[in-house]
Amino acid sequence: MYLDVQHQRTFYDLPLGRMLRVLVGARIRARWPELAGRRLLGVGYAAPYMRPYLEEVERCVAAMPAAQGVVAWPRGGRNSATLVEETDLPFPDHVFDNALIVHCLDHCGDAEALLREIWRVLVPGGRMIVVVANRRGLWARSELSPFGYGRPFSRGQIEGLLRACQFRLTASDEALCLPPTRSRLLLRGAPAWERIGRQAWPAFAGLLVIEAEKQVFRGVPAGEKRLIKALRPMFVPEGAAPGLNRSELNGSELSRETRTGRG
Repeated sequence: MYLDVQHQRTFYDLPLGRMLRVLVGARIRARWPELAGRRLLGVGYAAPYMRPYLEEVERCVAAMPAAQGVVAWPRGGRNSATLVEETDLPFPDHVFDNALIVHCLDHCGDAEALLREIWRVLVPGGRMIVVVANRRGLWARSELSPFGYGRPFSRGQIEGLLRACQFRLTASDEALCLPPTRSRLLLRGAPAWERIGRQAWPAFAGLLVIEAEKQVFRGVPAGEKRLIKALRPMFVPEGAAPGLNRSELNGSELSRETRTGRG
């Protein structure tokens, strides 16, 4: 179930939300240092993390699911946000180079259908980053942020889901290694906590940041044996009644041969 878009927008205007923009945005920027001349799609409520790319990309679209609602974005500029059905995106095939999925995969009703739609609109070899709450982390158990309201994933679950939808994993990262809090003192030291946590307890980070590439062809692993069952052709005499089993057909064939003097 999606959170209302107005609540999410309000959250990212608060000190805690601004801190998430910095820490999570840094992990996204590490994978995509620049997207000059590329076409970027954001699905869910990815707008806070798309803002740094707004001036450099060729096209930028923030697709917000109907169950969540939509707000104009960016503020004070030409609107680049649109309301969509998550499993029926209103875009042609192979139109976006990059896709950023935030506050969507963990809230939607059919994650596989959503990923197949994103696969469809990405160009061959297009890249996607998915940000989801880590099942092991504290942020999935806290209601201080929108990441505490969706369905969390383990690393194995999200990676398996992406592979099943024909995406090849290219990078795996973590974010939010500090505990969830509104304490201004802790928020001021958030970058230091993040550096310490990424070294000391990365498995318990609050978020998983997974990059994947659209895979057009799926190969069969070397050495894997696959049995292909072929149907054995069977002669059916002309005029035979439908639904006869093999013994009946054989009997019919023998009877015909006797009548015609063959055999």
